[in-house]
Amino acid sequence: MDEEIDEDMDVRDPLAWLRLDEALRCEPYAPAGLAEPRLAIDLCHYDGRIREAALQRAAGYPVLLPLVVVRCADWVVQVRERARELLREVLDTDTALALAPLILLFGRRGRGAFAIELLDEVLRPASRERLAPLFVHPDRAVRRFVHRLAVEENLLSPGELARTAARDADTVVQNLCADAALAVVARTGDYDEVLGPLLGARNPRARAAGVTALRAAGRAAKAEEFLADRSGVVRACARYVVRQGGGDPLASYRSWCLAAEPAPGAVIGLAECGGRDDAALLWPLVSHPSAAVRARAVAGLRVLDVGDVPRLLPLLDDPAPGVVREATLALLPSAGLVPDGWLMERLGSGWPRHVRVAAFRLLDARGGIVRLRAAVTVLDDPDERLRDWGAQVVRRWRPEAGAAPGDAEVGELLGRARHLFSGYVLTRRLWEAGLSG
Repeated sequence: MDEEIDEDMDVRDPLAWLRLDEALRCEPYAPAGLAEPRLAIDLCHYDGRIREAALQRAAGYPVLLPLVVVRCADWVVQVRERARELLREVLDTDTALALAPLILLFGRRGRGAFAIELLDEVLRPASRERLAPLFVHPDRAVRRFVHRLAVEENLLSPGELARTAARDADTVVQNLCADAALAVVARTGDYDEVLGPLLGARNPRARAAGVTALRAAGRAAKAEEFLADRSGVVRACARYVVRQGGGDPLASYRSWCLAAEPAPGAVIGLAECGGRDDAALLWPLVSHPSAAVRARAVAGLRVLDVGDVPRLLPLLDDPAPGVVREATLALLPSAGLVPDGWLMERLGSGWPRHVRVAAFRLLDARGGIVRLRAAVTVLDDPDERLRDWGAQVVRRWRPEAGAAPGDAEVGELLGRARHLFSGYVLTRRLWEAGLSG
Protein backbone atom coordinates (compact mmCIF):
# COMPACT_ATOMS: atom_id res chain seq x y z
CA MET A 1 0.00 0.00 0.00
CA ASP A 2 1.43 3.42 -1.01
CA GLU A 3 -0.20 5.30 1.86
CA GLU A 4 -1.18 4.20 5.34
CA ILE A 5 -4.53 5.26 6.79
CA ASP A 6 -4.19 7.36 9.91
CA GLU A 7 -6.56 6.16 12.61
CA ASP A 8 -6.40 9.64 14.19
CA MET A 9 -7.01 11.56 10.96
CA ASP A 10 -7.21 15.34 11.35
CA VAL A 11 -10.13 16.31 9.12
CA ARG A 12 -8.92 19.95 9.18
CA ASP A 13 -5.68 19.01 7.43
CA PRO A 14 -5.99 19.23 3.61
CA LEU A 15 -3.15 16.76 3.12
CA ALA A 16 -4.98 14.22 5.28
CA TRP A 17 -7.80 14.03 2.70
CA LEU A 18 -5.38 13.54 -0.17
CA ARG A 19 -3.60 10.78 1.74
CA LEU A 20 -6.97 9.19 2.57
CA ASP A 21 -7.98 9.21 -1.10
CA GLU A 22 -4.76 7.47 -2.12
CA ALA A 23 -4.93 4.97 0.72
CA LEU A 24 -8.57 3.93 0.23
CA ARG A 25 -7.91 3.02 -3.37
CA CYS A 26 -5.59 0.29 -2.08
CA GLU A 27 -7.32 -0.73 1.14
CA PRO A 28 -11.06 -0.13 1.73
CA TYR A 29 -10.70 0.68 5.40
CA ALA A 30 -11.58 4.18 6.62
CA PRO A 31 -10.46 5.74 9.92
CA ALA A 32 -12.79 4.81 12.76
CA GLY A 33 -13.50 8.45 13.64
CA LEU A 34 -14.53 9.43 10.09
CA ALA A 35 -18.25 10.06 9.55
CA GLU A 36 -19.93 7.77 7.00
CA PRO A 37 -16.90 5.52 6.47
CA ARG A 38 -18.70 3.34 3.89
CA LEU A 39 -19.53 6.36 1.73
CA ALA A 40 -15.96 7.67 2.10
CA ILE A 41 -14.63 4.33 0.87
CA ASP A 42 -16.94 4.40 -2.14
CA LEU A 43 -15.96 7.99 -2.98
CA CYS A 44 -12.34 6.82 -3.21
CA HIS A 45 -12.99 3.38 -4.75
CA TYR A 46 -10.74 2.24 -7.58
CA ASP A 47 -13.83 1.56 -9.74
CA GLY A 48 -15.03 4.79 -11.36
CA ARG A 49 -18.63 3.59 -11.53
CA ILE A 50 -18.69 3.16 -7.76
CA ARG A 51 -17.16 6.61 -7.25
CA GLU A 52 -19.77 8.16 -9.55
CA ALA A 53 -22.63 6.42 -7.75
CA ALA A 54 -21.26 7.54 -4.37
CA LEU A 55 -21.36 11.15 -5.51
CA GLN A 56 -25.13 10.87 -5.91
CA ARG A 57 -25.38 10.29 -2.14
CA ALA A 58 -22.61 12.68 -1.01
CA ALA A 59 -24.68 15.87 -1.13
CA GLY A 60 -26.33 14.99 2.16
CA TYR A 61 -23.05 14.65 4.03
CA PRO A 62 -21.18 17.98 4.27
CA VAL A 63 -18.41 16.36 6.30
CA LEU A 64 -17.35 14.47 3.15
CA LEU A 65 -17.26 17.52 0.88
CA PRO A 66 -13.43 17.41 0.91
CA LEU A 67 -13.63 14.14 -1.00
CA VAL A 68 -16.03 15.75 -3.46
CA VAL A 69 -13.35 18.41 -4.05
CA VAL A 70 -10.84 15.64 -4.70
CA ARG A 71 -13.19 13.99 -7.19
CA CYS A 72 -13.44 17.30 -9.11
CA ALA A 73 -10.06 16.37 -10.60
CA ASP A 74 -10.87 12.70 -11.10
CA TRP A 75 -9.28 10.99 -14.08
CA VAL A 76 -12.69 9.62 -15.19
CA VAL A 77 -14.63 12.29 -17.06
CA GLN A 78 -18.08 11.22 -15.82
CA VAL A 79 -16.92 11.22 -12.18
CA ARG A 80 -15.19 14.54 -12.60
CA GLU A 81 -18.20 16.25 -14.18
CA ARG A 82 -20.65 14.91 -11.56
CA ALA A 83 -18.34 16.05 -8.73
CA ARG A 84 -18.11 19.52 -10.23
CA GLU A 85 -21.88 19.77 -10.58
CA LEU A 86 -22.30 18.74 -6.96
CA LEU A 87 -19.65 21.15 -5.68
CA ARG A 88 -21.26 24.02 -7.58
CA GLU A 89 -24.62 23.13 -6.01
CA VAL A 90 -23.44 22.98 -2.41
CA LEU A 91 -20.59 25.50 -2.22
CA ASP A 92 -21.62 28.64 -0.36
CA THR A 93 -19.58 31.19 1.54
CA ASP A 94 -19.36 29.11 4.72
CA THR A 95 -18.29 25.90 3.00
CA ALA A 96 -15.93 27.84 0.74
CA LEU A 97 -14.19 29.33 3.77
CA ALA A 98 -13.81 25.86 5.28
CA LEU A 99 -12.66 24.17 2.07
CA ALA A 100 -10.32 26.93 0.84
CA PRO A 101 -7.09 25.28 2.10
CA LEU A 102 -7.91 21.97 0.39
CA ILE A 103 -9.11 23.60 -2.83
CA LEU A 104 -5.96 25.72 -3.09
CA LEU A 105 -3.70 22.78 -2.28
CA PHE A 106 -5.49 20.54 -4.76
CA GLY A 107 -5.53 23.28 -7.37
CA ARG A 108 -1.80 22.86 -7.84
CA ARG A 109 -2.47 19.40 -9.26
CA GLY A 110 -3.74 18.57 -12.72
CA ARG A 111 -7.39 19.48 -13.45
CA GLY A 112 -7.60 21.45 -10.20
CA ALA A 113 -8.33 24.83 -11.76
CA PHE A 114 -12.12 24.37 -11.72
CA ALA A 115 -12.35 24.28 -7.94
CA ILE A 116 -10.16 27.38 -7.58
CA GLU A 117 -12.26 29.31 -10.09
CA LEU A 118 -15.41 28.27 -8.24
CA LEU A 119 -13.86 29.29 -4.90
CA ASP A 120 -13.07 32.71 -6.34
CA GLU A 121 -16.59 33.04 -7.71
CA VAL A 122 -18.18 32.23 -4.34
CA LEU A 123 -15.85 34.29 -2.13
CA ARG A 124 -15.47 37.39 -4.31
CA PRO A 125 -18.81 38.92 -3.22
CA ALA A 126 -18.10 38.18 0.46
CA SER A 127 -17.51 41.04 2.87
CA ARG A 128 -14.15 41.64 4.49
CA GLU A 129 -15.66 40.56 7.81
CA ARG A 130 -16.53 37.14 6.39
CA LEU A 131 -13.08 36.80 4.87
CA ALA A 132 -11.29 37.93 8.05
CA PRO A 133 -10.31 34.39 9.21
CA LEU A 134 -8.52 33.77 5.91
CA PHE A 135 -6.39 36.91 6.18
CA VAL A 136 -4.51 35.33 9.09
CA HIS A 137 -4.83 31.68 8.05
CA PRO A 138 -1.71 29.58 8.77
CA ASP A 139 -1.69 28.29 5.17
CA ARG A 140 0.24 30.80 3.07
CA ALA A 141 -1.57 29.74 -0.12
CA VAL A 142 -4.84 30.76 1.52
CA ARG A 143 -3.41 34.11 2.61
CA ARG A 144 -2.08 34.76 -0.88
CA PHE A 145 -5.44 33.97 -2.44
CA VAL A 146 -7.56 36.07 -0.09
CA HIS A 147 -5.21 39.07 -0.12
CA ARG A 148 -5.11 39.03 -3.91
CA LEU A 149 -8.90 38.98 -3.92
CA ALA A 150 -9.02 41.77 -1.32
CA VAL A 151 -6.69 43.95 -3.40
CA GLU A 152 -8.76 43.43 -6.54
CA GLU A 153 -12.00 44.20 -4.70
CA ASN A 154 -10.56 47.12 -2.67
CA LEU A 155 -11.54 45.52 0.62
CA LEU A 156 -8.57 46.82 2.62
CA SER A 157 -7.39 50.37 3.18
CA PRO A 158 -3.81 51.40 2.28
CA GLY A 159 -2.92 51.40 5.98
CA GLU A 160 -4.28 47.88 6.46
CA LEU A 161 -2.37 46.68 3.41
CA ALA A 162 0.83 48.28 4.70
CA ARG A 163 0.40 46.67 8.12
CA THR A 164 -0.17 43.30 6.48
CA ALA A 165 2.97 43.73 4.36
CA ALA A 166 4.88 44.51 7.53
CA ARG A 167 3.68 41.56 9.61
CA ASP A 168 3.02 38.68 7.20
CA ALA A 169 5.80 36.08 6.96
CA ASP A 170 5.18 35.25 3.30
CA THR A 171 7.14 37.25 0.73
CA VAL A 172 4.37 37.02 -1.87
CA VAL A 173 1.85 38.58 0.52
CA GLN A 174 4.44 41.18 1.56
CA ASN A 175 5.07 42.30 -2.03
CA LEU A 176 1.41 42.14 -3.04
CA CYS A 177 0.19 44.26 -0.13
CA ALA A 178 3.07 46.74 -0.15
CA ASP A 179 2.69 47.36 -3.89
CA ALA A 180 -1.08 47.71 -3.58
CA ALA A 181 -0.82 50.13 -0.66
CA LEU A 182 1.69 52.34 -2.46
CA ALA A 183 -0.31 52.26 -5.69
CA VAL A 184 -3.31 53.71 -3.86
CA VAL A 185 -1.44 56.45 -2.01
CA ALA A 186 0.43 57.40 -5.18
CA ARG A 187 -2.94 58.57 -6.50
CA THR A 188 -4.03 60.32 -3.32
CA GLY A 189 -0.67 61.66 -2.15
CA ASP A 190 -1.45 60.72 1.46
CA TYR A 191 1.55 58.59 2.51
CA ASP A 192 1.23 59.02 6.27
CA GLU A 193 -0.71 55.84 7.09
CA VAL A 194 1.50 53.72 4.82
CA LEU A 195 5.07 54.82 5.50
CA GLY A 196 5.02 54.16 9.24
CA PRO A 197 4.17 50.44 9.05
CA LEU A 198 6.44 49.82 6.04
CA LEU A 199 9.50 51.61 7.42
CA GLY A 200 9.08 49.92 10.78
CA ALA A 201 8.60 46.42 9.37
CA ARG A 202 10.88 43.58 10.44
CA ASN A 203 10.95 42.03 6.97
CA PRO A 204 13.29 43.74 4.49
CA ARG A 205 10.90 43.67 1.53
CA ALA A 206 8.38 45.88 3.27
CA ARG A 207 11.11 48.24 4.55
CA ALA A 208 12.60 48.48 1.06
CA ALA A 209 9.19 49.38 -0.37
CA GLY A 210 8.75 52.04 2.27
CA VAL A 211 12.22 53.51 1.70
CA THR A 212 11.66 53.66 -2.06
CA ALA A 213 8.33 55.45 -1.47
CA LEU A 214 10.07 58.21 0.49
CA ARG A 215 11.10 59.88 -2.74
CA ALA A 216 7.54 60.02 -4.10
CA ALA A 217 6.37 61.23 -0.69
CA GLY A 218 8.84 64.13 -0.83
CA ARG A 219 10.82 62.85 2.17
CA ALA A 220 14.02 61.70 0.50
CA ALA A 221 16.15 63.01 3.37
CA LYS A 222 14.67 60.38 5.70
CA ALA A 223 16.17 57.62 3.53
CA GLU A 224 19.59 58.43 5.00
CA GLU A 225 18.44 56.71 8.20
CA PHE A 226 18.31 53.44 6.25
CA LEU A 227 21.71 53.62 4.56
CA ALA A 228 23.11 51.38 7.32
CA ASP A 229 20.14 49.01 7.43
CA ARG A 230 20.91 45.35 8.18
CA SER A 231 19.41 44.33 4.81
CA GLY A 232 21.30 44.78 1.57
CA VAL A 233 18.17 45.45 -0.49
CA VAL A 234 17.06 48.18 1.93
CA ARG A 235 20.53 49.79 1.82
CA ALA A 236 20.45 49.77 -1.98
CA CYS A 237 17.01 51.43 -2.04
CA ALA A 238 18.17 54.01 0.50
CA ARG A 239 21.24 54.88 -1.58
CA TYR A 240 19.05 55.38 -4.64
CA VAL A 241 16.64 57.70 -2.81
CA VAL A 242 19.44 59.66 -1.13
CA ARG A 243 21.20 60.22 -4.46
CA GLN A 244 17.94 61.32 -6.09
CA GLY A 245 17.57 63.83 -3.30
CA GLY A 246 21.06 65.20 -3.93
CA GLY A 247 22.81 63.40 -1.07
CA ASP A 248 26.08 61.47 -1.10
CA PRO A 249 25.78 57.98 0.47
CA LEU A 250 29.49 57.26 0.06
CA ALA A 251 30.47 60.28 2.11
CA SER A 252 28.11 59.19 4.88
CA TYR A 253 29.52 55.67 4.91
CA ARG A 254 33.09 56.94 5.10
CA SER A 255 32.23 59.22 7.99
CA TRP A 256 30.43 56.46 9.90
CA CYS A 257 33.28 53.98 9.44
CA LEU A 258 35.64 56.43 11.14
CA ALA A 259 33.41 56.55 14.20
CA ALA A 260 34.23 54.56 17.33
CA GLU A 261 31.08 52.44 17.06
CA PRO A 262 30.08 52.11 13.40
CA ALA A 263 26.90 50.25 12.55
CA PRO A 264 27.59 46.90 10.82
CA GLY A 265 25.35 47.97 7.95
CA ALA A 266 27.47 51.08 7.41
CA VAL A 267 30.62 48.97 7.17
CA ILE A 268 29.32 46.69 4.43
CA GLY A 269 27.51 49.63 2.83
CA LEU A 270 30.86 51.37 2.29
CA ALA A 271 32.09 48.36 0.32
CA GLU A 272 28.87 48.15 -1.69
CA CYS A 273 29.27 51.61 -3.16
CA GLY A 274 32.95 52.46 -2.51
CA GLY A 275 36.19 51.71 -4.31
CA ARG A 276 39.28 49.68 -3.50
CA ASP A 277 40.85 52.71 -1.83
CA ASP A 278 38.15 52.44 0.84
CA ALA A 279 39.75 49.21 2.05
CA ALA A 280 41.98 51.45 4.17
CA LEU A 281 38.91 52.27 6.29
CA LEU A 282 37.89 48.62 6.58
CA TRP A 283 41.17 46.98 7.62
CA PRO A 284 41.22 48.59 11.10
CA LEU A 285 37.68 47.31 11.67
CA VAL A 286 38.64 43.63 11.35
CA SER A 287 39.90 43.88 14.93
CA HIS A 288 36.90 45.85 16.25
CA PRO A 289 35.42 44.62 19.58
CA SER A 290 32.05 44.01 17.91
CA ALA A 291 31.84 40.65 16.13
CA ALA A 292 29.18 42.01 13.76
CA VAL A 293 31.45 44.89 12.74
CA ARG A 294 34.40 42.52 12.26
CA ALA A 295 32.32 40.21 10.10
CA ARG A 296 31.00 43.05 7.91
CA ALA A 297 34.50 44.49 7.56
CA VAL A 298 35.82 41.17 6.25
CA ALA A 299 32.81 40.83 3.97
CA GLY A 300 33.46 44.35 2.69
CA LEU A 301 37.07 43.54 1.88
CA ARG A 302 35.86 40.56 -0.12
CA VAL A 303 33.32 42.74 -1.97
CA LEU A 304 36.14 45.16 -2.83
CA ASP A 305 38.31 42.21 -3.93
CA VAL A 306 41.10 43.25 -1.58
CA GLY A 307 42.57 39.99 -0.31
CA ASP A 308 45.64 39.71 1.89
CA VAL A 309 46.21 36.14 3.03
CA PRO A 310 48.61 36.88 5.92
CA ARG A 311 46.25 39.53 7.34
CA LEU A 312 43.12 37.42 6.92
CA LEU A 313 44.56 34.15 8.19
CA PRO A 314 44.40 35.00 11.95
CA LEU A 315 40.67 35.67 11.55
CA LEU A 316 40.09 31.94 11.09
CA ASP A 317 40.68 31.63 14.84
CA ASP A 318 38.12 34.32 15.70
CA PRO A 319 35.68 33.29 18.47
CA ALA A 320 32.72 34.53 16.40
CA PRO A 321 31.46 32.03 13.78
CA GLY A 322 30.26 34.86 11.53
CA VAL A 323 33.73 36.36 11.32
CA VAL A 324 35.30 32.99 10.56
CA ARG A 325 32.68 32.33 7.89
CA GLU A 326 33.43 35.62 6.14
CA ALA A 327 37.18 35.10 6.43
CA THR A 328 36.80 31.66 4.85
CA LEU A 329 34.86 33.09 1.91
CA ALA A 330 37.55 35.75 1.46
CA LEU A 331 40.35 33.16 1.53
CA LEU A 332 38.77 30.52 -0.71
CA PRO A 333 40.07 32.04 -3.99
CA SER A 334 43.58 31.93 -2.47
CA ALA A 335 43.20 28.59 -0.68
CA GLY A 336 46.39 27.34 -2.31
CA LEU A 337 48.38 30.01 -0.45
CA VAL A 338 47.17 28.95 2.98
CA PRO A 339 49.61 26.49 4.65
CA ASP A 340 47.90 23.11 4.70
CA GLY A 341 49.73 22.05 7.88
CA TRP A 342 48.37 25.09 9.70
CA LEU A 343 44.85 24.19 8.55
CA MET A 344 45.22 20.49 9.37
CA GLU A 345 46.11 21.45 12.93
CA ARG A 346 42.73 23.21 13.17
CA LEU A 347 40.87 20.01 12.34
CA GLY A 348 41.71 18.80 15.83
CA SER A 349 38.81 18.24 18.24
CA GLY A 350 40.17 20.89 20.60
CA TRP A 351 39.18 23.64 18.18
CA PRO A 352 35.62 25.07 18.03
CA ARG A 353 33.35 23.57 15.40
CA HIS A 354 33.23 26.71 13.27
CA VAL A 355 37.04 26.75 13.08
CA ARG A 356 37.18 23.05 12.10
CA VAL A 357 34.54 23.62 9.41
CA ALA A 358 36.47 26.59 8.00
CA ALA A 359 39.74 24.66 7.95
CA PHE A 360 38.14 21.70 6.19
CA ARG A 361 36.43 23.94 3.64
CA LEU A 362 39.74 25.53 2.69
CA LEU A 363 41.56 22.18 2.59
CA ASP A 364 38.80 20.72 0.44
CA ALA A 365 39.28 23.60 -1.99
CA ARG A 366 42.94 22.62 -2.35
CA GLY A 367 42.06 19.36 -4.08
CA GLY A 368 44.40 16.43 -4.60
CA ILE A 369 45.84 14.48 -1.73
CA VAL A 370 45.38 17.50 0.59
CA ARG A 371 41.61 17.14 0.11
CA LEU A 372 41.73 13.38 0.76
CA ARG A 373 43.94 13.80 3.83
CA ALA A 374 41.55 16.35 5.35
CA ALA A 375 38.45 14.32 4.52
CA VAL A 376 39.82 11.17 6.14
CA THR A 377 40.82 13.19 9.20
CA VAL A 378 37.30 14.51 9.81
CA LEU A 379 35.80 11.01 9.62
CA ASP A 380 36.50 10.93 13.37
CA ASP A 381 35.21 14.45 14.05
CA PRO A 382 32.79 14.78 17.00
CA ASP A 383 30.31 16.65 14.77
CA GLU A 384 28.05 14.38 12.72
CA ARG A 385 27.51 16.83 9.87
CA LEU A 386 31.25 17.37 9.44
CA ARG A 387 31.82 13.60 9.50
CA ASP A 388 29.18 13.13 6.81
CA TRP A 389 30.73 15.89 4.70
CA GLY A 390 34.13 14.22 4.96
CA ALA A 391 32.66 10.84 4.00
CA GLN A 392 31.07 12.35 0.87
CA VAL A 393 34.38 13.89 -0.14
CA VAL A 394 36.21 10.58 0.33
CA ARG A 395 33.66 8.68 -1.76
CA ARG A 396 33.93 11.21 -4.61
CA TRP A 397 37.72 11.57 -4.47
CA ARG A 398 39.74 10.68 -7.57
CA PRO A 399 43.46 11.21 -8.34
CA GLU A 400 43.91 14.43 -10.25
CA ALA A 401 45.28 14.45 -13.76
CA GLY A 402 49.04 14.54 -13.70
CA ALA A 403 49.33 13.17 -10.16
CA ALA A 404 52.20 10.74 -9.70
CA PRO A 405 50.84 7.17 -9.49
CA GLY A 406 51.64 4.84 -6.64
CA ASP A 407 51.57 7.35 -3.77
CA ALA A 408 51.72 5.22 -0.62
CA GLU A 409 49.91 7.88 1.42
CA VAL A 410 46.88 7.58 -0.85
CA GLY A 411 46.78 3.86 -0.16
CA GLU A 412 47.07 4.44 3.59
CA LEU A 413 44.30 7.06 3.59
CA LEU A 414 41.93 4.94 1.49
CA GLY A 415 42.67 2.03 3.79
CA ARG A 416 41.56 4.09 6.80
CA ALA A 417 38.33 4.86 4.96
CA ARG A 418 37.73 1.34 3.64
CA HIS A 419 34.43 1.13 5.57
CA LEU A 420 33.00 3.67 3.11
CA PHE A 421 33.49 1.40 0.08
CA SER A 422 32.59 -2.03 -1.10
CA GLY A 423 35.55 -4.29 -1.77
CA TYR A 424 35.21 -3.81 -5.52
CA VAL A 425 35.03 -0.02 -5.33
CA LEU A 426 38.03 0.19 -2.99
CA THR A 427 40.07 -1.98 -5.35
CA ARG A 428 39.02 0.27 -8.23
CA ARG A 429 40.06 3.44 -6.34
CA LEU A 430 43.47 1.94 -5.53
CA TRP A 431 43.94 0.90 -9.13
CA GLU A 432 43.09 4.46 -10.30
CA ALA A 433 45.78 5.73 -7.92
CA GLY A 434 48.34 3.32 -9.37
CA LEU A 435 48.24 1.02 -6.34
CA SER A 436 47.45 -2.66 -6.15
CA GLY A 437 44.36 -3.68 -4.20
